[in-house]
Amino acid sequence: MKKRKPKISNKKLRGEWAELCFMVRAAEHGLALSKPWGEMRSYDFILGRPRHFVCVQVKSTIAEMGSGYVCTVRGGHHSYPPGSFDFLAAYVVYEDTWYIIPEDKIEGKGSLAFYPKSKAGLYEEYKNAWCLLKKATGSGSTMDIQACAEELPPTFF
Repeated sequence: MKKRKPKISNKKLRGEWAELCFMVRAAEHGLALSKPWGEMRSYDFILGRPRHFVCVQVKSTIAEMGSGYVCTVRGGHHSYPPGSFDFLAAYVVYEDTWYIIPEDKIEGKGSLAFYPKSKAGLYEEYKNAWCLLKKATGSGSTMDIQACAEELPPTFF
C-alpha cells in the first residue's frame, strides 16, 4: 500500500489531529477519557475512573529514519521531567500504528525510534498496547454495583 503524505503540514495542527485520532481509538477500546482545559499541562488526556485515572501525553510522527520513524518526546526544548504523565501514546501516522508506552520506559529521552515493520525495535512490545491503558484504568473489569430502593410516601407525588 502506498504511504499517503499528510495533508496537515503545520505541526501544531497535525498534533491536534493526532489527539482527535487518539480520542477515537481510545473510545473504540472502551476507555473513558477527558481532555483538560487549556494547554499548560504536561499531558493531553486523563483516562479512567475514580481511583484508576492515568494521564496520557499524545505525540505523532511522520519523520522517517531509515526503516523506521523518529518521534520527539520533549515538552518545549527539554525532556519531560519524571511524573509528567503516566503513558505516552505515540502515533506513527504513515503506518497507522500507536505505541502505548509507560512513562518510566522513556524517562529523560528527547526522542524515540519506532520500527513498526520489525520485531527488533526497542519499543515494539508497546505497539498497539491498548491493554496497558485498560489495565491501568480498570477498564473492562466487572464492577459490583449495589443499590437499594425505597417506596416513596404517597404524599410525595
